[in-house]
Amino acid sequence: MVSNFGHSSSPAPHIHYLNSPFGGLAGGIEICITFPTEYVKTQLQLDEKANPPKYRGIGDCVKQTVQHHGVKGLYRGLSSLLYGSIPKSAVRFGMFEYLSNHAKDKSGHLNSTRGLLCGLGAGVMEAVLVVCPMETVKVKFIHDQTSANPRYRGFFHGVREIIREQGIRGTYQGLTATVLKQGSNQAIRFFVMTSLKNWYKGDDPNKSINPLVTGTFGAIAGAASVFGNTPLDVIKTRMQGLEAHKYKNTWDCALKIMKYEGLAAFYKGTVPRLGRVCLDVAIVFIIYEEVVKVLNVVWKTD
Repeated sequence: MVSNFGHSSSPAPHIHYLNSPFGGLAGGIEICITFPTEYVKTQLQLDEKANPPKYRGIGDCVKQTVQHHGVKGLYRGLSSLLYGSIPKSAVRFGMFEYLSNHAKDKSGHLNSTRGLLCGLGAGVMEAVLVVCPMETVKVKFIHDQTSANPRYRGFFHGVREIIREQGIRGTYQGLTATVLKQGSNQAIRFFVMTSLKNWYKGDDPNKSINPLVTGTFGAIAGAASVFGNTPLDVIKTRMQGLEAHKYKNTWDCALKIMKYEGLAAFYKGTVPRLGRVCLDVAIVFIIYEEVVKVLNVVWKTD
């Protein structure tokens, strides 16, 4: 039977990779719906006090973007996330299932602590292989739009220009911050998700979970990760922007934000990020769990 969060019987390590593309598909649909919140979040995080600030808040950011670039301006950088959504989910869920299959006890139970460690491993792996280059391109595209003369004409043109000027390392700006962000992201999410599912199932490991309950648990896990690591997300965004050269490294970026902008700057973009992440995690976990249930029926391993 296909492995699952919390409890399972007879884990089948060779099957969990089949589930990952479905998580990617769910992520792609979710990104198309909620990307404007990601755009606004990134713009607010890039907006420094010292410059001075260009936006007075979420509404002003949306208003200015639509005035100068139309509604499509709110989707600047979408392609970089779409192209990366399926491989990101494939790495995330594939690695989590691989690690969790080896971390469960003899009864097939995965406790919360091990769930956190498996999530951490999954987050670090997705950060290195997919998320860092994907996020770097996305942030540069969004930042480029605020320039007087935007340089990037599209996804492939932008990637080509970045690599031509900076080499492959140009797509890996802010790697340390991205690893810290994604590692803590997935550690928190899988820890919360595993804890809630274990609590819900209680002494019955085979208890079915309604998709609505799964979505609620996913939204809670997403919210926990937002409040837990938004400071790392702000640092990552700054390290990947067009002004990244101002910072020597991740630590220097954090110190300069604190010195010149104060503690509140580490939580810029929290509200739009909260909306997108909660929906994102809820949708992906619902799709993932439902696919697992189907595979449990059609592909049993006794």
